Amino acid sequence: MAGDPNAPHFPRSAPIEAYGKGGFAFAGMSHRGSLLCLPDAIWAWDVTDPASIDRYSLDRVFTAASSIDTLLIGTGTGVWLPPPDLRQALKAARVVLDTMQTGPAVRTYNIMIGERRRVAAALIAVP
Repeated sequence: MAGDPNAPHFPRSAPIEAYGKGGFAFAGMSHRGSLLCLPDAIWAWDVTDPASIDRYSLDRVFTAASSIDTLLIGTGTGVWLPPPDLRQALKAARVVLDTMQTGPAVRTYNIMIGERRRVAAALIAVP
C-alpha cells in the first residue's frame, strides 16, 4: 500500500497523535513527510513548502468537497497567505479555508474531528 499513490495511507480519519521531526504519528503509525487528512482517509501529501499549495495539490480536497465544511492548512513553521484564486475556488466549493502554522493546525484538527465536524487538514511536516 505504501508504494501506491492512489491508495490512502490510512483508510479513515484519525487524530494526529504527534508531529515534528519531519513527520506525524496517527493511529499507532508514523509517517515521514506531509499529510492530507480527509474525512474518509489520510493521504501522504508531497507538499513541503506553502508556496507550492495550489488547486492541483489540493485536488483530493476539491473532489471530496461535498463532505468537507472546513479545510485547515498547516503551513509548517511560517505564516502563509493563500492566493486569492485558491481562496475563491474553495469558497465556490463551499469549503471554509483556515491557515495557520502546523502545530496549531494539528491541535485544531484534533478538536474538530473530536466534535465530529466535517474537517480536512493539509499539514506540512515540520522539523
